[in-house]
Amino acid sequence: MRNFAPLLLAFSIGTAFAQSPDAPLTALPYTPGLDVSAMDKSADPCEDFYQYSCGGWMKNNPIPADQSAWSVYGKAAQDNQRFLWGILATLAAQDTGRNAAQQKIGDYFAACMDENTVNQRGAAPLQEYLSLIGGMTAKQDLPRVLARLHTEVANSMLFGFSSNQDLGDSSQVIAFATTADAGLPDRDYYLKNDAKSKTMRAKYTEHIARSLELAGDTPQAARRAAAAILRFETALAKASLSRVDQRDPYKLFHKTDLKGLQAMTPAFSWKDYLQALGMGGANSFNATEPAYLRALNKGLQQLSLDDIKTYLRWHTTRAMAPFLSQDFVAENFAFYHKTLLGTPEQKPRWKRCVQLVDQQLGEALGQEFVSRAFSPELKEKTLHMTRQIEAAMEQDINALAWMSEPTKARAREKLHAVANKIGYPDTWRDYSAYEVKRGDFAGNVVRGSAFEVRRQLDKIGKPLDRSEWGMTPPTVNAYYNPQMNDINFPAGVLQPPLFDAKMDDAPNYGNTGGTIGHELIHGFDDEGRQFDAKGNLKDWWAKQDAKAFNQRAQCIVDQYAQYTIVDDIKINSKLTLGEDAADLGGLVLAWMAWKTEIANKVLENRDGLTPEQRFFVGTAQWTCENERPERLRVNALTNPHSPGKYRINGLVVNMPEFAKAFSCKPGQAMVKPKDKLCRVW
Repeated sequence: MRNFAPLLLAFSIGTAFAQSPDAPLTALPYTPGLDVSAMDKSADPCEDFYQYSCGGWMKNNPIPADQSAWSVYGKAAQDNQRFLWGILATLAAQDTGRNAAQQKIGDYFAACMDENTVNQRGAAPLQEYLSLIGGMTAKQDLPRVLARLHTEVANSMLFGFSSNQDLGDSSQVIAFATTADAGLPDRDYYLKNDAKSKTMRAKYTEHIARSLELAGDTPQAARRAAAAILRFETALAKASLSRVDQRDPYKLFHKTDLKGLQAMTPAFSWKDYLQALGMGGANSFNATEPAYLRALNKGLQQLSLDDIKTYLRWHTTRAMAPFLSQDFVAENFAFYHKTLLGTPEQKPRWKRCVQLVDQQLGEALGQEFVSRAFSPELKEKTLHMTRQIEAAMEQDINALAWMSEPTKARAREKLHAVANKIGYPDTWRDYSAYEVKRGDFAGNVVRGSAFEVRRQLDKIGKPLDRSEWGMTPPTVNAYYNPQMNDINFPAGVLQPPLFDAKMDDAPNYGNTGGTIGHELIHGFDDEGRQFDAKGNLKDWWAKQDAKAFNQRAQCIVDQYAQYTIVDDIKINSKLTLGEDAADLGGLVLAWMAWKTEIANKVLENRDGLTPEQRFFVGTAQWTCENERPERLRVNALTNPHSPGKYRINGLVVNMPEFAKAFSCKPGQAMVKPKDKLCRVW
């Protein structure tokens, strides 16, 4: 039951940050793009290429106590965060010489780091909202109260409400009414009846009760409330789409006017809610899941006013807990990190504060990062690689035997329309309307939430800004947005070891080249292919071509369904199809682009590896990782990415170029028979 965010198809989920160093960085450290010490050369690359490439890394990098997982991406994110910590600590200590943006991020960080003041205030920032909820005298008060909670606390209680591009006309921004952000990570946590799911629900209700006690309830009242909340959230879960169904954009496209939206929820006044939001003129909506809204309406009719208040009090407490005193922080951590993810220890405060500055003032912080760590030369190198991979994509489209010429023409049209966003936005976000106070941490968070909610709502009915980014510049990740039809590579992901300007081309094309290809393929995967060159949800495929695509995609589904994540849990390969297909297609494009780059060049072996072997090891080493079993169980239900091992071994078995590079023989684990190879793009 997640909110309908923009359809950002990301390359990887950054998994963590390293064990807590006790000092910030003044410069980013260097890690080579191909690290021989990370390899396990005792392993046979033709039997387990992931172990061969990452075995040394996995042995030498145990999961830090404050993390549920640890990876090469996680270390890069850790390095960036420690570097940002140094910047923020310096700005926080300055009284003069700061511009307006620097003052905001410095004061925000200082307020966040002032743990004594935060603890002294205790639950005071929460009480204002609990009083607001407690002051409701009738269900008719709900729209007004909910509008304020959505704006200042969390815009996903009962339902979510924001703006997004119209799926049928990407040039228009309309209002979206979506599912709520539930207290458990996925609908299946509410619906499955195996022993682990039942145990997790019991622990969740205990957590709700303890949280409500901290907020002022008696133990008996808190236990009753927790049971009622679980029943209500379970009813909403039953009416929600699965994550696999959410991958079909047509199942999330239900455009209506205010009258139609009101008909779905007669028990809730949308007119009153919109007026309280300052959006009284809105009359174009996408109700992403009508069945959910109808179930919500039934719940609002059946629940007592006190039950509705209890639900709001719980989700307000849950949303604000990380920003309150240590007793709230500890209870929130105990369930959402220790119980759910298996993380033994809380992150140190500096990490949490750096993350919050990035979340709420990310482009102001990003300016500081870019000015110190991202040169014009690095941007040009990335653009050069991107253009080569796009040229490889066009070459690949032209050569497809299974696609008709009319569909190829539309595919080329879409490819040529892709916007390449590298490093940072052309225009930095203006935060002047966001008030930051040095001594008011929770207030800064609330005002930051209100700033962003208002910024999103103000887009409704306005011209679309295609230059906007969905990630901040320091982020170690990348994404494709099918409605924008753009690929986005923040400066944070273009640092060693992920992109190493000192390294030879082979590992860079295997690593960053594969990432670029991955994002490009997302425009043509099972979800992205349903959007046209302008980002409209529109079928541009000939029927026989769509059938041929699905047949080839099924090969990937069948292959990955055989892989075990943890215990006896297999990959939900219908959920991971888009990422698995993008991994494979992206690597094919990176290989083609690299071969073009090195044409007519004489290359030498390095570190005992041929150039071709270095390409594949470079590909593998971005995904070296260790994960706790609890984290793997959550990922099995929620993560559209396969585990790192299969994001590598699952690719190379489908690439004859790999078998040739390592002289692998038929019958070895990393070699598929030719008639069993999976290939879409």
